[in-house]
Amino acid sequence: MKRTWPIIAVSDVQVSSKWYQTLLNAANNHPGDSIFAQVLDEDGTILLCLHHWGDHGHPSLMSPHNGTPGNGLLLFFCVSDFDSTLKSARTLAAQLAEEPRLNPNTPNQTMQPRSVKLESRKGIRKLGLASCG
Repeated sequence: MKRTWPIIAVSDVQVSSKWYQTLLNAANNHPGDSIFAQVLDEDGTILLCLHHWGDHGHPSLMSPHNGTPGNGLLLFFCVSDFDSTLKSARTLAAQLAEEPRLNPNTPNQTMQPRSVKLESRKGIRKLGLASCG
């Protein structure tokens, strides 16, 4: 078995965790933790790890001021229930970066919600979702 565990740094682990849980109809196996959380699929697969900025001394997670928010990172989730996830995205995002469409580079329908600002940092968290299965 091989899996990736993408880890992103956030200002508020609990708020960010709730956002992703709502979007992906997922769970958190570290409820109430303010430093680290794992967002889990229904079968317990880790979809995303959230890490508080500056804790544990990880060099690339030390400060949001050391780079442009979102530069070099695109989170892309493959979901089996695209319509339900699209509905969740519309409740969470002020707008979609683009309406759902068939991606010419893949056989999947994709969307990119533009999230509401969850943190005081400037910038937009970019997130891609694709239908699969």
